[in-house]
Amino acid sequence: MSAERFLLAFFIFAAAFAPASAAQDKPNFVIILADDLGYGDVGFQGGKAKTPHLDKLAAEGIRLAAHYVHPMCSPTRAALLTGQYASRFGVTGAQNEQAFPFGTPTMASLLSNGGYDTALIGKWHLGSGLDTPPDKFGFGYSYGLLAGGATPDTHEYKMGPHQRTWHRNGTLLDEEGHITDLITKDAVKWIGERADKPFFLYVPYTAVHVPINEPERWLKMNEHIEGPAQRLHAADVSHLDDGVAQILAALEKKDLRKNTVVLFLSDNGAHDDVDNKQDKYPGIDTRPHLTIRGSNTPFRGWKGGLYDGGIRTPAIAHWPGHWEAGVQDAPVSVTCWFTTLCSLGGVELPRAATGDGAHLNPMLANHAKNGPLEPMPIYSASPGYRARMVRLGDWKLIVTKGGGAKDKKGDRKELYNLKADPGESRNVIAEHPEQTAMLEEMLAKFAAHDMVVERDKGGKAGD
Repeated sequence: MSAERFLLAFFIFAAAFAPASAAQDKPNFVIILADDLGYGDVGFQGGKAKTPHLDKLAAEGIRLAAHYVHPMCSPTRAALLTGQYASRFGVTGAQNEQAFPFGTPTMASLLSNGGYDTALIGKWHLGSGLDTPPDKFGFGYSYGLLAGGATPDTHEYKMGPHQRTWHRNGTLLDEEGHITDLITKDAVKWIGERADKPFFLYVPYTAVHVPINEPERWLKMNEHIEGPAQRLHAADVSHLDDGVAQILAALEKKDLRKNTVVLFLSDNGAHDDVDNKQDKYPGIDTRPHLTIRGSNTPFRGWKGGLYDGGIRTPAIAHWPGHWEAGVQDAPVSVTCWFTTLCSLGGVELPRAATGDGAHLNPMLANHAKNGPLEPMPIYSASPGYRARMVRLGDWKLIVTKGGGAKDKKGDRKELYNLKADPGESRNVIAEHPEQTAMLEEMLAKFAAHDMVVERDKGGKAGD
């Protein structure tokens, strides 16, 4: 063989095998997002529901004890995928309208451009119409709900234009089966079909969003809980836990666990008392009429609000061989995952997509060895901008429009030292004017970049 032919054959051989090798070096990403799961709803944080698989994942991974999201589902989902606080797009409550413009860089679109297979299996709720499905925002495959929380048996949204919402790749379909099982089954199948390319799988479950109805298996698992309402809620949590276990088992079966980053998160805190019959949803007579509530213990507040109960949620980060197990108390934002996963995936962020979050890998890789971290500011707005908050280090400021005063004039301002008062029970604003002034200035800078859009403000437990 001539030297020229040898070199040509060599380069053809190298070209054929180099991409696969490079692809194998990139980590896979799996994000599992629970719906309305409170800080105290899981066993590893003192919850009564049986969650053996999540407890094991938390013990083997990093439990993020101060992971902040937005107080409603659509905003958190927008922040997770774009790396920007959702109020940048005017998204502050649950909504069916398109959340952000076409062409907005998302985690899915950037990873897809970087050679990743991408899939969303579960709840989208960033544009409930057939003209705004996940595939228009970077997902190569999608299955589940275009709209928000749905009935567990017929997989329907609230009665109205988006009631029929179950789909595959933007085409509506009807299927039988419990909604949690269908989401899990499809996620497991999709993992089983992966070949050499790295992948990003986003699995936003509807559990534990009302309305709830659970098979006897999960009720029996939680028979230690007195009261049918709390037992039903716990059964839903345990059913979700089993779904997580099946996804992890699918990764193990393909020998992918060691090179897969797994995140378990929740979109907002648990809701206060809400009637499970949910008369806005079809099939009202098919589910238990019980008053359901979750647990945000030990924090104050609920879904829709800016006390920590509404925005500080369960979070686990796991990457075997890269992130040492333990507990990380430093406050972090859901916006950070956009920057972190894109960076780990070797994707260069466009200047317009730098986002509001930090790259967490240095912290996660060395959290057991490093001392106190430089605190990052955490910002959020409640539905309709009724209130805004900012946290920096131990200090948190909440400013509420109208302040709850009878004349609705002026704002109510609350300052809490979360290290001394994690339950936000004592407003110390009068005692710390300098700290208040600093946080007010920071809050104003964040708010200046918010987009005000007139929408249904939402913010109810069933949204």
